[in-house]
Amino acid sequence: MRAIVHEGKNGFEGLRMKEMEVREPAAGEVRIRLKVAGLNHRDLLILDRHQPTDPAVIVGSDGAGCIDAIGPGVQGIHIGDEVIVNPGLGWSKKSDVPPASFGILGFPSHGTFAEMVVVPVENVLPKPSALTWEEAGVLSLAALTAYRALFTRANVQPGMKVLIPGIGGGAALFLLPFAKAAGATVYVTSRSKEKSRRALELGADKALDSDGDWGAQLDGEKVDVVIESIGAATFQKSLDRLRTGGTIVTFGASAGDVVQLNVRDFFYGHHNLLGTTMGSAEEHREMLAFIERHRIRPVVDRIYGLGEYLDAFRRMDQAEQFGKIGFRIDG
Repeated sequence: MRAIVHEGKNGFEGLRMKEMEVREPAAGEVRIRLKVAGLNHRDLLILDRHQPTDPAVIVGSDGAGCIDAIGPGVQGIHIGDEVIVNPGLGWSKKSDVPPASFGILGFPSHGTFAEMVVVPVENVLPKPSALTWEEAGVLSLAALTAYRALFTRANVQPGMKVLIPGIGGGAALFLLPFAKAAGATVYVTSRSKEKSRRALELGADKALDSDGDWGAQLDGEKVDVVIESIGAATFQKSLDRLRTGGTIVTFGASAGDVVQLNVRDFFYGHHNLLGTTMGSAEEHREMLAFIERHRIRPVVDRIYGLGEYLDAFRRMDQAEQFGKIGFRIDG
């Protein structure tokens, strides 16, 4: 089968299209013939973390397609069923932290940028009927991350004020409709006037210039929750906008891992700082029910052919996208 793999070299130079063996599903597993797979920022990070001496790995975490083969002992699943993949492995129940065995498709295990993928049966759910293949194929990782950050970790409630720095990426564009559906007031930031305009069209209550004075743009207003996925470039500005007793939830560091923190402001402000990563299978089911109930649809930036993988990765690396980037596998 055709697959996008990473091997032999760090970074973009290690990406290539390669014929890989089609594996038969073992007991408790199913094989999916993928239609669409979604690109995430995690896939960029893997290009540097996957060492040249490591075996070739099929990249990719998100995907949707049809059941192609069923392993021994699997019940309730049939050949041809339309399914969406939960990329989180080994985390079934909602909990404060994932179990030590938790992993994510696409590294170190093979992922979804291929014509087929084999996963445990508990990692597939029926494709939401209201979503197109493109929408379903790019959904899971970013939407699950956003759902857990907002509701499990930050406990966002109606009437709260939520700040989302860096609108435009996949997770941020789930955070916005999720928080609005929960009855929150939502502020976003961006350096791009076009991205700010589109965020306002999607329901943001105010869009701030990331490079400007956030306090002045908000007339001194403070927020209850900041969902931080940028890191060094925005962290202190996010903290400055947090009300006394407010909460920052962080799950990303696209602009730098190491942040400067005014610890005196932090403890005098009685602030809460929470980390999060992905989510459990229980939260994945809750997230799918939430988007169905509120009729939320993923924002799709662009869908590439599988052979256009370098263009797709470079678009994400340059932060040009507004929404999710995906690959059409079956065409």
